[in-house]
Amino acid sequence: MQNQINQRSNQISEIEKEIEKSRQQLNEVGREVNTLQSAVKSIELTQKKLGQDISLTENKISNTSLNIEKLVLEIGESEQKITKNSQSLSETLRLIDENSESSLVESLLKYGDFSSIWEEVETLQRFQVEVRQNLNNLKIIKETLENKKKEAEENKNQLEILRLDLRDQHNVAELNKQRQTALLQETKNQEAEYQKILARNLTRKAEFEKELFEFESQLRLVIDPSQIPPARPGILSWPLDNVFITQYFGDTEFARSGAYSGRGHNGIDFRASMGTRVKAALSGVVSHIGNTDEIKGCYSFGKWVLIKHNNGLSTLYSHLSSIRVQPGQNVQTGEAVGLSGGLPGTFGAGYSTGPHLHFGLYITEGLRPQIYKSKTPCNGAYMPLADLKAYLNPMSYLPTL
Repeated sequence: MQNQINQRSNQISEIEKEIEKSRQQLNEVGREVNTLQSAVKSIELTQKKLGQDISLTENKISNTSLNIEKLVLEIGESEQKITKNSQSLSETLRLIDENSESSLVESLLKYGDFSSIWEEVETLQRFQVEVRQNLNNLKIIKETLENKKKEAEENKNQLEILRLDLRDQHNVAELNKQRQTALLQETKNQEAEYQKILARNLTRKAEFEKELFEFESQLRLVIDPSQIPPARPGILSWPLDNVFITQYFGDTEFARSGAYSGRGHNGIDFRASMGTRVKAALSGVVSHIGNTDEIKGCYSFGKWVLIKHNNGLSTLYSHLSSIRVQPGQNVQTGEAVGLSGGLPGTFGAGYSTGPHLHFGLYITEGLRPQIYKSKTPCNGAYMPLADLKAYLNPMSYLPTL
C-alpha cells in the first residue's frame, strides 16, 4: 500500500510539472494580439490544461483514498495494542491484589522466614514497575491512535473537497468546449467577423460602464468608515494560491486608456487560468451570488460571489466559471467559493481581457446588490451595485507582496 502511495505521489509530481508548462503557455498566448487564431489557441490550451487538472485531481483522490485505507489499518493495530496492554495491565493488577492481601504475620506463618517475605515484596515491586510501563505504553498508543484518527478525518475532508473539484473541473471542461463551438459558429471562422464582434462588445462594455458610473454616482447611502477596521496588510488573505496581479486598483494604465469611464479600476485583477480554485479571503457569510452571463450581451461580472464579513467589509469574486457556494452559507478563510474562468467577449464569463479573477472590496453599508435597470443589454441583470464611497483598495488589506 505504501508503494502504491509513493507511486501516486510521483505521478502527481509529474502532472504538476506538466500543468505548470501549460500555465506558462497560456500566459504567453494571453500576451499575443487579440485575434481569432489566438482566441482558438487559448481555448485549446485551456482544454489541455483542464484535462491535466482533472488527471491531477483523480490521482490526488486515489492517493488520499490509499492514505485513508492505510490509516484505517494503523488505527486497527493501535486499538489491538490498547486491548492487549489493557488485558496485561488488568492481569498485573490482579496479581498485585492477590499478593498484597496477606498481613506481615500471615506472611511469616505462611513462609516461615523473612527471605521469602522479601521475595514477595520484590515481586510486588516488579509488578508495580510493570503497571507503570503498561500505563506509559497505553498513554503513548492512545495518543498515536488519536493522532491517526484526526489525520484520517482530515484526509476524508480533503477527499470530499477533491471530489467537488473533480465535478467542477469536468463541468468547466465541457463549458470550454461549448465556448469553442460558439466562437467558431458566431465568427464563421473568419478573422474579420471576430474583429467585428470584438469591436461591438467593446462598445457595449463602454456604454455599460458609463451608465453604471452615473448610476452609482447618484447613490447617496449613509456610510460610516469608523465601523470598518483601519487599513493594514493581512486583514484579508489572498484568494488564490498563486498570486500574479495583472491590474491594480484605481488609476491604472488600462483605466487611463479610457476604460471604466475614467473613474479607475474598482478592484484588482489576478491572473487565473480557467478552472483555478478561488478561495474566501476571510471568514464570513455568502450574502449574494449571481450570473450576468444569463443576460445575452451583458459584459460585466459574469458569475460572481459576494461574501459579507463580520468587520463591516464585503469581498467580491467575479468572472468565475463555476460557483460552489449558496447564499446564507458560512465559509471559512481559504475555503473554495468556486473556480475562475473569464474569457474575452461573448465567449467567456462577463467581459474580461483574458482569463482572470476580479477581486473587489467594499464597505458593506454601501452595497446594494439588485436587478439593474438599464438602457444597455445588461437590463435585468442581477449584480452588486455600490455607492462610490464604498469601494476600497484591496491591496490595503491583503498581505504584503
